[in-house]
Amino acid sequence: MTKFKIPSFSNPALFEQAMTHRSYAHEKGNVGGDNERLEFLGDCVLNFVSGDFLYEYFPEKAEGELTMLRAAMVNEAQVAAFAQAIDLGSHLKLGKGAERDRARDRPSVLSSTFEALIGAYYLDCEGDVESIRIYLEPVFEAVIPTLANTAAQVNYKSQLQNWAQVNHQQTPEYRVIGSSGPDHAKVFTVEVWVANQALGRAEGQSKQVAEKLAAMQALKGIAS
Repeated sequence: MTKFKIPSFSNPALFEQAMTHRSYAHEKGNVGGDNERLEFLGDCVLNFVSGDFLYEYFPEKAEGELTMLRAAMVNEAQVAAFAQAIDLGSHLKLGKGAERDRARDRPSVLSSTFEALIGAYYLDCEGDVESIRIYLEPVFEAVIPTLANTAAQVNYKSQLQNWAQVNHQQTPEYRVIGSSGPDHAKVFTVEVWVANQALGRAEGQSKQVAEKLAAMQALKGIAS
């Protein structure tokens, strides 16, 4: 992936906090706090800005396609790749145990750290979303050529089925609960059920797309 630069901060303390893993904060007596709250904020900002970017970049794509593209753009592996492109791991402050466990190279840690960076930069910009957009646009554009393939390869239904079989010894049930629009442009609404509980609902221009989106929503709910 193309190399990028870490954004410039007016308040360096925000960047330092974004780079502080909880293991380091714990060892040092929580001086200045860790980056987990910034990670939460950055995740929200990243989802919004990536959605806005894709909406403008692909004016011809429907909601279902855009949702899957955004999921591929901000999933753990891709966000970790964003972190690697700016060599973010070299700035990360880790506790001794996490360092021994090579946490600096883990996609989950790199992804979380990039989200914390975006959260910190958002605060540094005093909530100016346009500044975040300007920084992230070239990062997003760099993955557009492979994004569609990445989105197609993510099998949300298979992931949900594995979870349901392990945790409930069941296969998810997909129910079409409604449809609208003319025959040539129908929109289907699908719910996915596991253990007598609706875990996700989504709309799509085909039953297959709606099922995949419902499975994705269910997985998000399970993970939260």
